[in-house]
Amino acid sequence: MPHRLPRPHRDDLLIGLAGVLGGGLLWTLGLHNNPPFFGTPQWLGLVALAVISGAELLRRTAPVAGLVIGTGAVAADLCSGGLAATLLMYTDLIYAAVMYGTPATARNIPRLCVLVTAVATAVPLAVVREPWTLVIGMLVAVFTISPAWTGVLVRNHREEAAAARLEAERVALLAELDRREAVTAERARMARELHDMVAGHLSAIAIHSTAAQSLKDPAATEEALGVIRENSVHGLAEMRRLIGLLRDARDDEGEGRPAAAPTLDALDSLLEQARSTSSPEGQDFVLHDERPAGSAPLPAPVELAAYRIVQESLTNALKHAAPGRVHVTLTHPANGALEVSVISPCGPYSEQPTPRAPGTGTGLIGMRERVTLLGGTLDAGPVPGPTGTVWRVRAALPLRDDNQP
Repeated sequence: MPHRLPRPHRDDLLIGLAGVLGGGLLWTLGLHNNPPFFGTPQWLGLVALAVISGAELLRRTAPVAGLVIGTGAVAADLCSGGLAATLLMYTDLIYAAVMYGTPATARNIPRLCVLVTAVATAVPLAVVREPWTLVIGMLVAVFTISPAWTGVLVRNHREEAAAARLEAERVALLAELDRREAVTAERARMARELHDMVAGHLSAIAIHSTAAQSLKDPAATEEALGVIRENSVHGLAEMRRLIGLLRDARDDEGEGRPAAAPTLDALDSLLEQARSTSSPEGQDFVLHDERPAGSAPLPAPVELAAYRIVQESLTNALKHAAPGRVHVTLTHPANGALEVSVISPCGPYSEQPTPRAPGTGTGLIGMRERVTLLGGTLDAGPVPGPTGTVWRVRAALPLRDDNQP
C-alpha cells in the first residue's frame, strides 16, 4: 500500500489560510518590503506566498521538509519584492521545526540560524563597508535566531513539564503500591492477632462442648460448661482489646492510649488457663524460664512474638497432643537471641485422622510470619524425645535495635 502522509492539524490549516489571505491583501495593496532584485517579476511573490502557505500544512507532520520548502519560497519572495506575510510564516516554520522536529534538529537549527546571521552581517559589511549594512544582520537575526531560540525555550519547558508529570505519576504509583503493601501487611497482622488471641479460647470451647455432649456425668458436664463460659469471657475480652486497638481508643484527656500488649510475664497465667482447659487425663503444662536474672528488658516486638508463639503452641497442644507433660522453655544466652521452645508429647491423639477441635491451618503460618518479620528462625515438627517422639516448636528471635512493631 502507498505511504499516506498524516493529515495536517486544524491549526496549521488556519495558519496557512490566514497567511494566503493576508499576503494576497498586501500584494494587492502594493505593500512590498523592498524593490525587486535582478529584474524578478512581482507576481513571483504570489507563487512564493502560495508555496510557503502550503509548507505551513507540514509544520507538525514534517517540520524539516516544511522549513526547506519555506526557505526556497522566502528566497523567491525577497527577490520579487517581499511580503511581510511570507516572512512571518517563515519565522513560524523555523519555530515549528525546532518545536516538533527531532532532538538533533532542535539542536542544529538554532546553530545554523546563528551561522546564517553571522554571514549575513559580515558579507555586506565587507563588500559595502558601510555601517548601515549591520541592519541586514539585525533583520536576519530577528527572523531566524529569535524564532529558533523561542522554539528551544518552549520545547525545553514542555519536556520539563512532561518529565514532571511522569515523575508525579511514578510517585503516585509508588505511593499506591506502598499503600496496598501497607494495607496487606496490616491485614496480615490483624489476622495473626485475631487468630492468636481467639483461636485458643474457641478451641477450648469446642473441646469442652464436645465433652459436655458426650458425658453423662452432671458434675463433669457442669465443669465443662464452666470452662466454656470462662473461655467465652476471655475470648470476648480479647476481641474487645483488638477492636479498641483498631479504633485507636482514647483516654479521658483525648490523647491516644495504645492497648496493652501481652508480655512474657503473663506466661504463668497463660499456662494456668491451658491447665484449666485441658481435661484431667489430658496435658500438664510446665514453664522453664532459664533467662538470667536481671537481664535487660526485651524489645516489645520480640516479647509480643514470643508470647504469641507460646500461645499458639499451647492451643495446638490442646488440639493435637497426646496426654502428657508440655514443656515451655525460655532461654536467652548472653548477646544472643531469645529462644522459645514448646515440646508436647505425640501419641494416639496425634495419630487420629482428625483433631479434637477443628483448626484453620494458619497457626504455623502466623508463627513463621512473626519470626520472619523479626529476622529469626522457626522449626516445628516431630523430633525424638527421651520417652518417644515429641512435637517441638522452637523459635530464635534476635534482639536487634531496629525491631519495630
